[in-house]
Amino acid sequence: MKFVLISLPVLFLIASVIFSVRSVKNGKKIHSAVATQLLTFMAVCVLTFAIPVVASATTPSDTPAKPSSSETGTAASNSTGMGLIAAALVTGLAGIGGGIAVAAAAPAAIGATSEDPKAFGKALIFVALGEGIALYGLLISILILNKV
Repeated sequence: MKFVLISLPVLFLIASVIFSVRSVKNGKKIHSAVATQLLTFMAVCVLTFAIPVVASATTPSDTPAKPSSSETGTAASNSTGMGLIAAALVTGLAGIGGGIAVAAAAPAAIGATSEDPKAFGKALIFVALGEGIALYGLLISILILNKV
């Protein structure tokens, strides 16, 4: 049963990729196909994370009001898992943001340095500011992991 639950989102994503490729071959614009693919990926991610949380939050009506030790352990493992997901998201998104910032600043810094070699220090500061975004994300991730 667990194999089916794990493989279902993967199969859904593979099917959406196949349909996107076919739609581009049939004349659909690439930008709209990519947007559709990103929305499908986000929907699968939300469902994959939300369904186990909702399933663990619901309790049958015949259970006592006081949670048993197994339910408390499940809640603790869910919060630990969500903390790990949060740390991964913070690190990943900060890394992507830092990469975008450096990708924009580094060519401009090289161009400015080639025109005026004295501008190297000022240009390097802007590249370092872009890297700071990734470092802040890593710092927040470490703080989240220490909390979990």
